[in-house]
Amino acid sequence: MLHRRHDIPENALKIKQFSNNLITMFNDRYTSLLSYLDTYRSRNEMILVHSIKRKLRQTSNIIRVTDKSRVFHVDSTIHYEEKVKQYQIKTNACVELSSNPLMDTFNKAVRLFNDLRAKEKIPEWQYKKMMPKKDEIKLAYLYFIPKSHKEGTPLRPIVSGIYAPATGISKMLDKLKRPLFDQYVKQTTIIDGVHLIRQLHKYVSLDLLKPSTYLCTFDITDLYTMLPQEEAIAILKTFLLQFGHTHVRHMTIDAIESLARIVLIENVFTYNDKYYRQIEGGTMGSPFTLTLANIFMWHWEQKLVEKQKSFNELYGRYIDDISMTSNDSVEYLRQMLSTANEYHTNIKLTSEIGKSLSFLDVQIENRNGQLIPSKIYSTSIRKPIFETFHQTTSFSQMIHDENKYLTVRGGLLLKATPGEHARAARIATEIDRNKSTTCIDPSVNYN
Repeated sequence: MLHRRHDIPENALKIKQFSNNLITMFNDRYTSLLSYLDTYRSRNEMILVHSIKRKLRQTSNIIRVTDKSRVFHVDSTIHYEEKVKQYQIKTNACVELSSNPLMDTFNKAVRLFNDLRAKEKIPEWQYKKMMPKKDEIKLAYLYFIPKSHKEGTPLRPIVSGIYAPATGISKMLDKLKRPLFDQYVKQTTIIDGVHLIRQLHKYVSLDLLKPSTYLCTFDITDLYTMLPQEEAIAILKTFLLQFGHTHVRHMTIDAIESLARIVLIENVFTYNDKYYRQIEGGTMGSPFTLTLANIFMWHWEQKLVEKQKSFNELYGRYIDDISMTSNDSVEYLRQMLSTANEYHTNIKLTSEIGKSLSFLDVQIENRNGQLIPSKIYSTSIRKPIFETFHQTTSFSQMIHDENKYLTVRGGLLLKATPGEHARAARIATEIDRNKSTTCIDPSVNYN
């Protein structure tokens, strides 16, 4: 990321010095004794956690850290399981298995590794790196986290498979493919909120922002789950061949295809003491799924990118969130969205069109032809650290001292988190730097 944003080589001396200093700092903090106040706080927090656990068991509730908004969501177990069933029916992405698939998946992975190595399609170091250890493997498990920033608080599925047989393959494929995606698709990829502001200031510097310019965001529904498996693998091969890669660090394209297939097809896990296989898409939690989804979307978005380029408009995507500018009418944009929804049966978009844009952690406004980054936008701002979504659930009952809860909650609502302070500082610096009309980010191509 430092290389892309600041042109600092990955092997630069500054990076090595920074890494060494960071390790030293972490080691010093880890070995230092806690202060009296920190010790007192940790003990109180431990008591609070145990109290919460007892209350949850007594009331048949479930607590989860929410997706993106970084708060806790408390809900009844029954309501939670109803949402799980709704998600399973909606996506139809998994099938139940009759027995534990762990060893079968392990044996398939080992046979594939041995075959690829015997045919010299993968080098020795990759073979050893991906090979799972039989005495350490464990079946992945599925859990869900609430998306409290979305209407109705839907659930996002996460598969935790640290010791799953195919995890080493997923990590290796991600390690090999993600740098290629970053290299070839950087002109339409948004890294974070600051990067978006830089793109928009380039747009302004070219005198393209008008009072009539609309700022648009598109959200892709259930991208990871809805990835068509075989088509995504075919698009991965197309991506590599288009940019001249028949091998990636001595791994052949045939080996890449076989390994990608086993990551997707042998995605097996347990949930509520039952065994499942995912038959559609990839899994949230697998490193390779993110890269594969990005490459699939690179193929999907070509028509939109070309259309935006032909009108000198901005297009950028951060995984499943798209940001665009347009000087056409709202009706035209809605028709364009309708057309884009027909590009692929599995990829569906929802949109927001207006003179302001909330994207990642920034909110930006077109105020009469002037670009105004109005505030740090976060789905967690002004929200309590604990949220309840069922009238029968009250988190205040889980804390022994209700006055203490109200005091803590009020303080959290009024204070930004350290992360929000850091983002605000970076974005404010970027805004100050861009008060001139200097071209900021030459990597963004509008021609």
